[in-house]
Amino acid sequence: MLRPGELELASHAPPPGCAPEAAQQYTRWLATHHYENFNVVSWLLPRELHQHFYNVYAYCRWADDLGDEVPEAPRALELLDWWERELDDCYDGRPSHPVFIALRETVVEKNIPRQPFADLLKAFRQDQTAKRYPTWDAVLGYCVYSANPVGRLILYLCGYRDEARQRLSDSTCTALQLANFWQDVGRDLEKGRIYIPLDAAAAHGLTENDIVNRCFDERYMKLMRDLIARTRALFAEGAPLANIVDGRLRIDVEMFSRGGLAVLDSIEAMGYDTLHHRPAVSKGKQVRLLGRALASHWVGKNSKQAGPSAVTRTRLKPKEVRRDSAVTPRAIAASYEECHGIARAARSNFYYAFFLLPKPKRDALAALYAFMRLVDDVADEGRDFAAKQRGLAKWRAELDEVITGQDQCFDGTAALPLPEALPDGAVEVLYALEDTIRRYKIPARYLHDLISGAEMDLTVHSYPTFDRLKEYCYRVAGTVGLTCTHVFGFRDPRALDLAEKLGLAFQLTNIIRDVREDYAAGRVYLPEEDLARYSVSPEDFGRTEATLGMRELLRFEADRAWQSYEDGAALFGLIDPESRAALWLLAHTYSALLARIEALDFAVFGERIRLSRAEKMIFTAKARLGRLTEENVLEKRDRDRRRAGRAGGRRRAG
Repeated sequence: MLRPGELELASHAPPPGCAPEAAQQYTRWLATHHYENFNVVSWLLPRELHQHFYNVYAYCRWADDLGDEVPEAPRALELLDWWERELDDCYDGRPSHPVFIALRETVVEKNIPRQPFADLLKAFRQDQTAKRYPTWDAVLGYCVYSANPVGRLILYLCGYRDEARQRLSDSTCTALQLANFWQDVGRDLEKGRIYIPLDAAAAHGLTENDIVNRCFDERYMKLMRDLIARTRALFAEGAPLANIVDGRLRIDVEMFSRGGLAVLDSIEAMGYDTLHHRPAVSKGKQVRLLGRALASHWVGKNSKQAGPSAVTRTRLKPKEVRRDSAVTPRAIAASYEECHGIARAARSNFYYAFFLLPKPKRDALAALYAFMRLVDDVADEGRDFAAKQRGLAKWRAELDEVITGQDQCFDGTAALPLPEALPDGAVEVLYALEDTIRRYKIPARYLHDLISGAEMDLTVHSYPTFDRLKEYCYRVAGTVGLTCTHVFGFRDPRALDLAEKLGLAFQLTNIIRDVREDYAAGRVYLPEEDLARYSVSPEDFGRTEATLGMRELLRFEADRAWQSYEDGAALFGLIDPESRAALWLLAHTYSALLARIEALDFAVFGERIRLSRAEKMIFTAKARLGRLTEENVLEKRDRDRRRAGRAGGRRRAG
């Protein structure tokens, strides 16, 4: 099927129908010569698996080159079809091509299904026809075929067939694929491909043409920060896999993840310009990464031999051990108490709702709130921009360690030792946070997204559209609703969407109340498109009282918030009954605050509008003793005022 000289790697292949020994010799040569990083990890595996890895690798390498090294798409598709026919012959027990002669023995001995091999071909075919990806989900959908099958094949080779390990492997493989995409933006452009999701680019003000023309500016830097944060969250989701596989395979799994994270670190260290430069992980850094993986393996092995009281997770503060895996119940209880103290000191509306929950859930919300409060403080306190960035990066590294149990580096150089300085408050809250995440199975991406929201507050000072504002609201408030819903307990997956809606409603309420305060801090959250619609300028928020146009603008945003409240109220019936009083109190309190703002005709430019402590106590008593329903979960609005306001707003909006 191949023409003479059409594919370089075919020049060393033995003829079709060769002996199995010759076929295996070829796949071994291909794996150890064509791609130099392969044997860096394969020699760590049990010797009896080496040849099987070579055989699977040879299949993947050939498929990749057929799709990537043949310049004409129709010819590439023709060759990929031929390769799949060879795959069918292999599974029918009559392989002809030397790669499949070698692979046949692996497939039979390890009982590997055909599907992951075929899925890879779907991805390579897709590369011939799809050159752009409109959404993040579309990129992830591509990774399902281009990356995840590789991880599953490795698991099959090592005797693992369960769905739980496959899911963790999928997260790691997708993250690795994404790290390669962000690293190879320039190279992919040369091939006419853009793997950056165009909706993510648009959210940062970039068009497809900007990427094609390699326009590197602040917008592209923000886009890369966003994509890297999402990718780090996927690495964190997959990290537990290393702890539930054979010790020797664990080193390879850790090496894959550490290498991918090192790529992300390198992108950050070089200033994010992957349009013009390709970051590289040096040979020395690869060796140091391997050393860390080996050291982690050695420490884990020896701690198991030493018994359950051994210290297996430590990090040093100056002259002291910070924490270990043998955390006592007393230490965890003290951490939860510290979290309650942080929540009490903040005087948040959230804290009153904690007391309506059973103690384990009450403690969990306190831990989440304390973490979120401390992260938020980094973004809001002080004026040193670089210090704030470092502070949030430290929190992200701390979160990664909580999730993975492995030291994480945050300073752009993966091979460097972790710094001694920790985020303020980290030691006090992390035991409780770790316990909460584990107990309530809270996805890591929610907390990573929350940190990304705090990072937006450092660099984004205005929002051109409501969709862009919604992205921010999801990160700083939707994530709060999602994590709380995991603690509340739910079975219907619709609960998560409704939790996001309530988070949006809560955040819009805060934004409306704090427009003047935020303007003084250099931020205008209300969308620029809405300001233009009502002829309001950002400087108007510095006034001492609202103009007519400003009131109409705020009334328009309040209507949006009320719609989210009304949609999200259905969450009440989808969470565990023991948690409904707490949710009722939260939704009732925040909707009452918005109703008060409306009743005062949006007089948010003087003294801050609040609910009194007596009102909050009455709401708490109703939540504890009253008859709670989805119908009364929201405070009633002044409907006459709302109708009048809407009419005016619509006239101005056209």
